[in-house]
Amino acid sequence: MADIVALVLPFFGLILIGYVSGRLGDHSAQALGWLNFFVIYVTLPALFFKLVSRTPIEQLTRIDFIAACLAATYTIFVLVFVIGRYIRGNNIAESTVQALAGAYGNIGYMGPGLALLAFGEKAAVPVALVFCFENAAHFIAAPALMAFAGGDERPPAQMALDVARKILTHPFIIATLIGFLAAAFAFEPPLALQRLIDYLAQAAAPCALFAMGVTLALRPLKRIPAEIGYIVPIKLLLHPILVYLVLSAVGNFDPLWVQTAILLAALPTATNVFVIGQQYGVWQERASATILITTVISVFSVSALLFAIKGGMLPPDLFP
Repeated sequence: MADIVALVLPFFGLILIGYVSGRLGDHSAQALGWLNFFVIYVTLPALFFKLVSRTPIEQLTRIDFIAACLAATYTIFVLVFVIGRYIRGNNIAESTVQALAGAYGNIGYMGPGLALLAFGEKAAVPVALVFCFENAAHFIAAPALMAFAGGDERPPAQMALDVARKILTHPFIIATLIGFLAAAFAFEPPLALQRLIDYLAQAAAPCALFAMGVTLALRPLKRIPAEIGYIVPIKLLLHPILVYLVLSAVGNFDPLWVQTAILLAALPTATNVFVIGQQYGVWQERASATILITTVISVFSVSALLFAIKGGMLPPDLFP
C-alpha cells in the first residue's frame, strides 16, 4: 500500500498544488495560455515522440488492440447517450456532451505521466495508440452529432475538412506519427537534439498536471448536476471494467498493455469535454462540474485500481 501512496501522492499532489495556486492567485484563465501552449505543443509531443520512436515497429501496428479499446469506449459513449436522450429526455446536443463526459477520459494530461510512473516506459506505446485513435474518434463523433442536432451549421464538406484538419494537425498525433516514422526507419536523433527532447519530455507531466489543477480552480463548482449520479460510476468504474472484459475476450495482449488500457479508461473526464460544450454552447457548467467531481473521486478510485494491479488481484487475462 505504501508503494501505491508513493506513486499517486506526487501525481495527484501536483494537481492539488495547481488547484491551490489557482484559488490563491488572482488570475484569469487566459493567464494559463502560454503554459498550456508549452504543454500541448512542446512537452507532451516531445514525450510521445521520444517513447514511440524507440519502440519496435511491429508493436505500433496492433490493430486488434486499437479496435478492442475503441469498441469498449464507444459502448460507454452509446450507453450514456441513450440514458441522456431516451431516459432523461435531453436533446441530442446535451446527450452528446454527456456521452463524452462518460467516455472521454483525461488521457492527454494525466495518461502519459501516470502510466509511465506506474508501469515504466513500456507503457508509452499503448498510451500513444489509445490517445491517438480515441481522440480521432471523439473529434469525429462530436461535430457529427452536433450537426445532426442542428448545433453545427457548417456545410457537411466544410465540417469534414475541419474535422480532418483537427485530427491531422493535433500536436500529440503529429508527434506520434513522426515517432512511428522514426521507429520504422530506425532514426536516431543527434545527441544534442536527443538531450533537448529528453529535457522537454521530463517537463511534460509536472507542467500538465499543474496546469490541470489551475484550470479546475478557475472553474468553481456552482451546482452538482443530476447526471453525475450515473456518469461518475460509468466513467470511473464501468469504463475500465468493460475495457478489461473486452481485452480479455480478444486476448493475446501483453499484460502491461492490458493494465495500461484499464488505467487509461479509469481516468476522470477530460477537460476537453468542457471545451467542446463551450464551443457549442451546451452543458458547459455541468461539464465543468463533472470534470472536477470525477477528478476528485479518481484520487481514490485510481489508487484502488493501482493497488489491485500491483497486488496481483487483477489478472491480465480473465479468459486464458
